[in-house]
Amino acid sequence: MSHDPLSDVLRSVRLRGAIFYYVSFDGDWAAETPPSAMLAGALMPGADHVLAYHLMAKGEGWAASDGQTPVRLATGDIVMFPRGDGHVISSAPGMHAIADESSWRYETRNDPKPIPVAYHRGVLRPGLPGPADDARSVVVCGFVACDMKPFNPLINALPPQLHLRAGALGAWTMQLLDQAVSESRERRAGSAAVLERASEFVFVDAARRYLESLPPGSSGWLGALRDRHVGQAISLLHERPAEPWSVEELGRQVGLSRSALHDRFVELTGQAPMQYLTHWRMQLGAGLLRKGHAKVATVAQEVGYDSEAAFARAFKRLVGQPPAAWRRSETG
Repeated sequence: MSHDPLSDVLRSVRLRGAIFYYVSFDGDWAAETPPSAMLAGALMPGADHVLAYHLMAKGEGWAASDGQTPVRLATGDIVMFPRGDGHVISSAPGMHAIADESSWRYETRNDPKPIPVAYHRGVLRPGLPGPADDARSVVVCGFVACDMKPFNPLINALPPQLHLRAGALGAWTMQLLDQAVSESRERRAGSAAVLERASEFVFVDAARRYLESLPPGSSGWLGALRDRHVGQAISLLHERPAEPWSVEELGRQVGLSRSALHDRFVELTGQAPMQYLTHWRMQLGAGLLRKGHAKVATVAQEVGYDSEAAFARAFKRLVGQPPAAWRRSETG
């Protein structure tokens, strides 16, 4: 693949790993993480989506989101919930945390990172050092925010829960995680920045590893990237989004007929090629609107629209606001 659509999407959706907890557990334990919408309100106001991951730094445990089979976690394992589903980590499968109506997540979100928390049949002493050295289990919890609008094809292409056994991530990512755990204990200068980047790197590497593990013929956006023809078509659309593409021309360049490419593209991604191109153009346009002061007409031209009105209609249809109003809401 000459171009890298996965990197394009990862850059465009603005990953932010801003929250990091160092959690110690003792006795029988269970901790529950609410769904993305609730997490965003408590931890990262304004975020479209928040996903969680948990590294079993010591001991063992279990993890599961609603409707999914619990997975057993050994020391060094990571479990990730890319779609932001509510989930439980616990000392035994099938356990649930005692209802916690407190606002400790909100109240501690601006505390120096990492935020230590001690659990024992509920939350104890959030924001204060817990008995990590003597704890039965220790879990490092990271949370990553990203944009879902205008277009983020990656999140729903990942499974609801992703179990990465110790050593399944790249060596450099594991080294970074080891450093993050050290930072969690030592609170060195600059540790917050290290922890934020660690959360982002864990997610990026997990997405790459999952993509590489997919068998030929897998559906979904990640499966489409591995398809010989559709992957090449997506690569071309990402590489030259402003070109006046047609399905005929795209098919010619990837070696398929118009109808064959259309059918295969829809089968794998759920979108027609030109619909996908429109969504990707809106994502690029949103980035240009957010980070600069270019006129809407200039942004429209940069992403392949001859008419500002045509770009504005497409943008509003996908995002729910005209470009200028959306930029004001995003930049304040």
